Amino acid sequence: MKLYGLGAGILLACAVTSRAAPIDEPVTTDTTPASDIDAASQQIEALLAQSKEVTESSLSDASTKRRREDYDGQQKCSLKNLLIRTEWSALSSKEKKSYISAVRCLQSKPARTPSTVAPGAKTRYDDFVATHIDQTLTIHYTGNFLTWHRFYTWVYERALREECGYTGTQPYWDWSRSAKSGLTAHPLFDGSATSMSGNGAHIDQTNGSIVLSGAGLPSLYLPVGNGGGCVSGPFKDYKVNLGPASLALSDGSTLAVENPKAYNPRCLKRDLTDAINQRYANASSVVNLILRNDDIASFQLKMQGVPGTGEIGVHGGGHYSLGGDPGRDVFVSPGDPAFFFHHAMIDRTYWMWQLLSPKTRTHAIAGTNTFFNMPPSADTTLDDIIDLGYVTDDQPTIESLGSTIEGPFCYIYI
Repeated sequence: MKLYGLGAGILLACAVTSRAAPIDEPVTTDTTPASDIDAASQQIEALLAQSKEVTESSLSDASTKRRREDYDGQQKCSLKNLLIRTEWSALSSKEKKSYISAVRCLQSKPARTPSTVAPGAKTRYDDFVATHIDQTLTIHYTGNFLTWHRFYTWVYERALREECGYTGTQPYWDWSRSAKSGLTAHPLFDGSATSMSGNGAHIDQTNGSIVLSGAGLPSLYLPVGNGGGCVSGPFKDYKVNLGPASLALSDGSTLAVENPKAYNPRCLKRDLTDAINQRYANASSVVNLILRNDDIASFQLKMQGVPGTGEIGVHGGGHYSLGGDPGRDVFVSPGDPAFFFHHAMIDRTYWMWQLLSPKTRTHAIAGTNTFFNMPPSADTTLDDIIDLGYVTDDQPTIESLGSTIEGPFCYIYI
C-alpha cells in the first residue's frame, strides 16, 4: 500500500467545534510569518516564550479548574510539579546517557502484546510499534491525529520513567536546528555515545529516489541521502522486529511483508536526508504552519501534507528526513527510537499553535475516524476514547488530552 506524503485520498470538508479553555483571550502576536530562516527562528523563540507565559499564568490562577475525571487520584498540575520537555541538544551527557539507557531497557523487557496478536512483538518497546501498525489508518489524516500521538508519546515517556527508572522527560528534535546544521552535525544524530545513533552505513543509491503516490494523484519524488544501511553507535545492536508494512525504497518501489506483525528481526537502518529536512521542516515551515492556519482542520492537514500539492508537511518532512527502515514506513515508523523525538516536536508545534488562542483551540476538533474518511466513518468527537491496545490500560477521552496541563498531563516545552 503506497501512502502519498504519509497519506492519500480526497480532502474533507470538516466542521470545527471547540469548548472553553482556561484562558479566554487570544494571544496578541505578529501573525506575519518570516520568510528569512534566521528571522523565522526568532519568531519560534517568541512563540515559545509566549506559550510558556500563557501556561504559567494559567497554572498560577487558583480559580482555574483542572479536569482530572479520567485520572482520579493524580496530583493536580501546578507550577511545582510541572515537567519540562527540552531539545536533545540542551541535555547534559549524563542526561542523554540516562535516556539512552532507559530506551534500551524498554527494548529488553518482555512484550505485553500476546503472540496471537503480534507474533513478532518480543519486547515492551515492540508493544508501541505493534499498536501503531494496528491503528495507522485510524490515526493519520483523522480527527484524532494530534491528540492520539500526544497521548502515545506521553505513555512512552511514562514507560521510560516508571518501568525503566528514567527521571527526565521526553526530549524533542527541533527540525529547524538540524535544517541549519545538517542532520549528522546535530547531537541527536552525530553517531556519538550520547546520540540516538547516526546515519546508516553508506550503500549505493545512485539515481535513487523515494516515490510517493496513490489515489490517482501525481507522484512526488523525494531525494535520498548518502547512508541507507545499518546504524552504528548506541543502537547498533537493536533489532527492528516488526514490519515492513509500507516501506518506501530508494528504487521507487514499496516493500511490504504478508504479516507486518510477524517476527522479522533486522538492524535499524537510516538514510539521513538533509535536503528533505531543509525543504519541508525548517524554521519557516514551522512558523508558516503555526501562523497561517487559524482552524484545526487546516492546521492538521498542512502539518501532515496536502496530497497532490507536492507538500508533505513538517510531519512527513521529519519522517522522510530520517529515511531508512523503518523511518520510511508510516506503519512501522516508531521502530526507530527517533520517532518519539519527532513526535514530541509535532506536539510542541501543536502546543504553540493552541496557545495562540486557548479558548478556541485547546479542544478544537475536525475530521473523521478513518484515513481521509476511507472507508467512510463517523466524525471524531471530544467524547471518543483513545485506546492504545496493550501499550496501556488507560483509555482517556480526546477532550482530556487537549491541554498539556490537564487530564493526565502536566508538562510544557522550552
